[in-house]
Amino acid sequence: MSTAHDDQGIVRLRSEHDVPQTMEKLEQLLQAHGVMIFARIDFSGDAVRAGLELRPEQMLIFGNPKAGTPLMQAEPVVGLDLPLKALVWEDEHGTTWIGYNTPNYITQRHGLPAAIGGNLAGAIGLLEQAAH
Repeated sequence: MSTAHDDQGIVRLRSEHDVPQTMEKLEQLLQAHGVMIFARIDFSGDAVRAGLELRPEQMLIFGNPKAGTPLMQAEPVVGLDLPLKALVWEDEHGTTWIGYNTPNYITQRHGLPAAIGGNLAGAIGLLEQAAH
């Protein structure tokens, strides 16, 4: 598995599965750990319905109010970055990737103490598991 961080707090994980399988695995892992799934967006499916082409790409929006609410209590506009999101897409070589914002990026962006980012860290391990 390869990971890449860029200067904007984005992590990219290479998945061993295609987009639908990665999304299913991620959704199952999150639900098994009591994380709420708020939405699943099929960007490529929406593109086809609009008469356009897009390689497979989907987003899962998920979270835990017990984890996210304290961040929004400290800084309401953190709600722009919560709930958490995972983007799963296929690149031009047929490789599937999972992308997400790091907890540090979210806390730094909103001027929150680093320790409160721990509230978001639990989901990271599940994203990594979904890639295997």
